[in-house]
Amino acid sequence: MGRIRTAVSRAKYAAVGAAVGAAIGGLVNRNAASTGGALGGLAGATVGEIRAGDSRLFEGVLSGNDETDDDVDLEPPSDD
Repeated sequence: MGRIRTAVSRAKYAAVGAAVGAAIGGLVNRNAASTGGALGGLAGATVGEIRAGDSRLFEGVLSGNDETDDDVDLEPPSDD
């Protein structure tokens, strides 16, 4: 995906998040609408970064791989 398409995709998520956050906050009052829009935009941008970006932060979780490091011992030591 090109850089421009990636940026537009992220912006779409941020815009939808801001609109939803502002709508929910607007049910309370005007200040909550402003704060809700800002927080919704941040959440939408984060989702856009994960879904549209080249982020490999959750690669193991999304693919279902259960990989562990070989040098990490997860079992407690035995008393033998």
